Amino acid sequence: QVQLVESGGGLVQPGGSLRLSCTASGIVFGLYAMHWYRQAPGTQRELVATITFAGTTNYADSVKGRFTISRDNAKSTVYLQMISLKPEDTAVYYCHTAGTWGQGTQVTVSS
Repeated sequence: QVQLVESGGGLVQPGGSLRLSCTASGIVFGLYAMHWYRQAPGTQRELVATITFAGTTNYADSVKGRFTISRDNAKSTVYLQMISLKPEDTAVYYCHTAGTWGQGTQVTVSS
């Protein structure tokens, strides 16, 4: 049974930074691409960033240059480092892999 547990969300002022973490269990972590999605109220869930098993990364245009996805296979954990946060980054952020979603972590960017 695959489980994904996110952490690291919170309230931050515009221009601030946060680092999200997602720890996986029940899979051979190093064999899977990992994805971060987000969903703001009244909108569809959108793909924010992907990191392949080989470490190749891709980002949504809206976060390029501000967000960095990385992984630590020894810890079965994927990270999303977010800097220069904007109010429009406010959303619930979800980790996704192997057909499974985490419970989500709320990120709120507000002064």
